[in-house]
Amino acid sequence: MTHELPSIVVDRVVAAALEEDLASGDPTTEACIAHDARAIAHAVARRPLVACGGPVFARAFALVDPTLVVEAHVAEGARVGADTRLWTVRGRARAILMGERVALNFVQRMCGVATQARAYVDAIPAGSKARITDTRKTTPGLRAIERYAVRVGGAHNHRDDLGAAVLIKDNHIAACGGVRAAIERARAAAPHTAKIECEVDSLDQLDEALAAGADIVLLDNMPADVVARAVESARGRALLEASGGITLARIAELARAGVDAISVGALTHSVQAADVGLDFEA
Repeated sequence: MTHELPSIVVDRVVAAALEEDLASGDPTTEACIAHDARAIAHAVARRPLVACGGPVFARAFALVDPTLVVEAHVAEGARVGADTRLWTVRGRARAILMGERVALNFVQRMCGVATQARAYVDAIPAGSKARITDTRKTTPGLRAIERYAVRVGGAHNHRDDLGAAVLIKDNHIAACGGVRAAIERARAAAPHTAKIECEVDSLDQLDEALAAGADIVLLDNMPADVVARAVESARGRALLEASGGITLARIAELARAGVDAISVGALTHSVQAADVGLDFEA
């Protein structure tokens, strides 16, 4: 599958990052590098990873100097080994050096997210219907590119923002006075196209949510045996999502318990940046 990342989104976040890094110029490069010097540089994976971020890498250099040429050597989402060339940039050496850090910051983050997502997807047992999704625990301002990286890694997105879906959480329930009251109020006010998801932390709350007509129930911080009982209780009356403290080690048991989705904040909120460097040809 080919994943799209709209240029209007890319340009906004990349331009902000370049402005942050180049607002005072680059006296080091200006002093050391002749204005008309040319160079070729290769972005290289230092360790195995899932490649992600080529469009952002290219735009970071294009916004510094539109004459720079970027060539992709691997497809988005490809698994690559250490020492693999990912992208090559050619043109004015000054411009390459001025865009280097911003370009690498983005692709290191995006490759890290995609690699993490692929690891979680790979942990789903064969034959399971469960899908891995992200959460809204994203880096402020970078949600669009992090969620793109999640998709490139083979996982799925949860709601994009607060307006994208109705999701009743524990504090909504507390403020409304109960699960049924929250679901009924949401059902009365939500657009006819919206499904109602409700978070529960016990089997009693699950029964209440199902009786109130929730379309999706989020099982929060439940052990696998309780999740299995929830699946049996729901019997297809609602989609079930496991969430809360999800680690890679828990994916197989939760999937086998029969949930439809497993949402993982760790895909974005605590991912380790991938090791990608930019090497100039001598």
